[in-house]
Amino acid sequence: MVNLSAVVGEFVGTFVLIVLGNGVVAGALLNRSKAQNAGWISITAGWAVAVFAGVAVSAALGDKDGHLNPAFTVASVMMTGNAMRLFTYIPAQILGALCGAAVVWLHYKPHWEMTEDKGAKFACFATSPAVNSPVWNFVSEVLGTFVLVLVATALFSKRIAPAGVAPGLGPVLVGSLVWGIGLSLGGTTGYAINPARDLGPRIAHSVLPIAGKGSSGWGYAWVPVLGPVAGAALAVAVIRGLSMI
Repeated sequence: MVNLSAVVGEFVGTFVLIVLGNGVVAGALLNRSKAQNAGWISITAGWAVAVFAGVAVSAALGDKDGHLNPAFTVASVMMTGNAMRLFTYIPAQILGALCGAAVVWLHYKPHWEMTEDKGAKFACFATSPAVNSPVWNFVSEVLGTFVLVLVATALFSKRIAPAGVAPGLGPVLVGSLVWGIGLSLGGTTGYAINPARDLGPRIAHSVLPIAGKGSSGWGYAWVPVLGPVAGAALAVAVIRGLSMI
């Protein structure tokens, strides 16, 4: 049976994630933004808050899972066997990400025409590698997502918190983890570590009438989709092998 509250939570939570996450990138990169040139620390911090806010909103809407990420959803299905989440959570996540990207485009509407750099405009939507090396880019996404799923599982482990994580603390912990991943591992590919975070906004970049936009980079799109899924599956294998659940 479909849990409607959870599906709505996945949609709205992912929407908030992208509005704040892609919003901080746009603020740092687009011309005439007061946050222009804020830099990598600002972007990673903004994404950390975006994750915290998205997970908190999804929880407030009755979504006990708060995945906001198909890689997490795949990991949960592997651990619980609840395959229905694949057909409900993931479409909601991708649609929420697409809608969030559209809102960022509207919010910064005057700035697209003022920005000549097509790559900078694209970066406000989806990821691309610092060095184009598909195999190693894939490895980067696998590793980043592996760390995300492994450490998130550890943070909520009964061995760390036998009585469960204190109410409201979970989103803070996950946001802090994503900040750490961005600072340590994000410099290679922009750390998608979330297929919906990349695919939804990439679709938005393709269809929106963005002034002076360039390619949507579909030749690279498989990396931030398949890499995180592979990383999540690898993490589940390790979690089971080490009896972390």
